[in-house]
Amino acid sequence: MDNEMTANEEAELFGEDFNTTSSIDVPELLIDQVIGQDHAVEVVKKAASQRRHVMMIGTPGTGKSMLAKAMAELLPKEELEDIMTYPNLEDNNNPKIREVPAGKGREIVLAHKMESRKKAQSRNMLMMFLVFGIVMYSFYVGQLLWGIIAAIMILMLTRQFMPKEEMMIPKLIVSNYQKEHAPYIDATGTHAGALLGDVRHDPFQSGGLETPSHDRVESGDIHKSHKGVLFIDEINTLKLESQQSLLTALQEKEYAITGQSERSSGALVKTEPVPCDFIMVAAGNLDAMEKMHPALRSRIKGYGYEVFMRDSMEDTIENRKTLVRFVAQEVVRDGHIPPFDKEAVNEVIREARRRAGRKGHLTLKFRDLGGLVRVAGDIAHSENAEVTTAKHVLAAKKIARSIEQQLADSYLERRKDYQLFTKIGASVGRVNGLAVMGGDSGIVLPIMAEVTPTQSTGHGHVIATGMLKDIAKEAVQNVSAVIKNITGEDLINHDIHIQFIGTYEGVEGDSASISIATAVISAMENIPIDQTVAMTGSLSVRGDVLPIGGATYKIEAAAQAGIKKVIIPKSNEADVLIEENYKDMVEIIPVTTIAEVIEHSLVGADKANIVEKLKKLTEMNAIPKSEMEALTGSNNV
Repeated sequence: MDNEMTANEEAELFGEDFNTTSSIDVPELLIDQVIGQDHAVEVVKKAASQRRHVMMIGTPGTGKSMLAKAMAELLPKEELEDIMTYPNLEDNNNPKIREVPAGKGREIVLAHKMESRKKAQSRNMLMMFLVFGIVMYSFYVGQLLWGIIAAIMILMLTRQFMPKEEMMIPKLIVSNYQKEHAPYIDATGTHAGALLGDVRHDPFQSGGLETPSHDRVESGDIHKSHKGVLFIDEINTLKLESQQSLLTALQEKEYAITGQSERSSGALVKTEPVPCDFIMVAAGNLDAMEKMHPALRSRIKGYGYEVFMRDSMEDTIENRKTLVRFVAQEVVRDGHIPPFDKEAVNEVIREARRRAGRKGHLTLKFRDLGGLVRVAGDIAHSENAEVTTAKHVLAAKKIARSIEQQLADSYLERRKDYQLFTKIGASVGRVNGLAVMGGDSGIVLPIMAEVTPTQSTGHGHVIATGMLKDIAKEAVQNVSAVIKNITGEDLINHDIHIQFIGTYEGVEGDSASISIATAVISAMENIPIDQTVAMTGSLSVRGDVLPIGGATYKIEAAAQAGIKKVIIPKSNEADVLIEENYKDMVEIIPVTTIAEVIEHSLVGADKANIVEKLKKLTEMNAIPKSEMEALTGSNNV
């Protein structure tokens, strides 16, 4: 698919009546604003109607929390309830629990407060008459001092022993007064007390100053989400004890509140079971399932749904139209940025293509893309512009860079200063590889190779340094198999040293395979490598160049570093969507075999023999078309 939209595509995408996003209709319900997650939307609708739990697994920023909020909007608000705690005259440490319809709890508490205030006023009026009478009587009999003392004693005794009306007022611990939707509670990262409820510590335990137990009870997120949605992201970071308690709450649909600290006086208090009939939406990355309590996951799986969130969608006209609506939604949701015109939206769609990292697709990581929209809008707002234009979006791309991108730029400058990589001339055993940091920024990764006689008789070694991780180590071993076939050398008598320069955070992945192979072949055959060339690509043990990730960001990093040519796998050719300013700076060379890599990277007449060997090796490994057809036909049933 071409990087540029055709005029017909653009006309079909935007429509004749589209001038700015202010004319785009934004759906009122959140569920209708979700883009590109049709399967997840269908599951959420079913789960809301049947009150099922849901677990969403996927990349951050793909809309998990938005779907959870949307589910809360779909739940009936008529079922909402208020929850109150009452004093228990038989057991002060076991407060009673009462459920009432939403909004009634506030009325009941206010009524109790009014009644308590009236009783307190009557009592105080009676005491004032009594004290005044005692003082007046003592004055007439000439014992004023004793009368005052008697009045003070009566006041103190009354304060100590007479019942306090305030202590009988119930406490509203869950209120749904004037709520338009069912509650949505985000309990991500909460500690046990905030999640399960707690009882406040009371330092005054005697003397008539103590706070009644029912008034110290604090509801947890599981209780506040009663008849609503409880959302917990990164569920695996929740302590196992809390996950076990959460499982109990899911099963019983009620959970008593008790003190979470053993050293607090609240540890003595335990309420009657408090209702917590919520729908739980658990979320996380793929590793969330590993550290999640198995019984909790089983409960969700057995009584709900598991959903994998997509991180990209096909680049079609219809899907581009949904991105136009996405921009309009972000503008409305922010409320402080001007609307986007056609060209500005066009640039956002281009960026969605780039960030997908996959040919013919658009990214669904809308949190990051929404950040670009808001930064572009902020730039337009700072200029007092009435409309956000493509110029503002392009400026936002430079400003709204991730930490990894800024760090990559810092690495690039450091490597230039200390000449960690070269971009001129030719050098034996030295190649400019390419890597990705943080998923959205590329760096130049210099790799050096040296072949020496082995120190141990009859046994050679492949020695790689640079804090390599498991996949990178395996890639080095795979490359050694290719080198044996290519060079015809007996590696038993040689040690191959491979160094990844400046990899302070380590190296993972196999995208440096062709770079390693090129550096080693150069060192073994003493043929220099063109330093104006950088490369990235995985390598099979048969010499085929396989696709890699982050091709666009790697090419841009090479162009920024001053590299003139970049070798990439041909299968990644359609993935490349580099910025306009880089297109004239670098030549992109797609390849399919290691023979083509060597042909474009090594210099000098001596490379011809190596290239010829590689081509023969590739032809030998390839299955003839006639045999392929025979094999395919024999497999047909």
